Amino acid sequence: MATVTYVRTIKFVAEILEEDPELLQAIVSNDDNLSYGSIISVYTGDDGSVTALTDDGMDELEQMLKDARRTSQEWNDFLDSFVDDELLVARIKAKSPR
Repeated sequence: MATVTYVRTIKFVAEILEEDPELLQAIVSNDDNLSYGSIISVYTGDDGSVTALTDDGMDELEQMLKDARRTSQEWNDFLDSFVDDELLVARIKAKSPR
């Protein structure tokens, strides 16, 4: 494994992948969803933190989303399995092409 010299915030990853940042945050909030070491917490002080991804984490997340979108049924199942926020799931499903 190569040495990690930089990471990208979830917000920036969402911009790059053209995804909803809340969706990505919901997926990576369970660190079992990506390989160990792919998700980095950056502590900003006063109990604040920002979630960031390594290149491997971003690639893994991108592939996960691509695979989930093969069919609308797989996408809906993915959202129901990986996202606990029902309002977020409803919002994402409403924006998804049928």
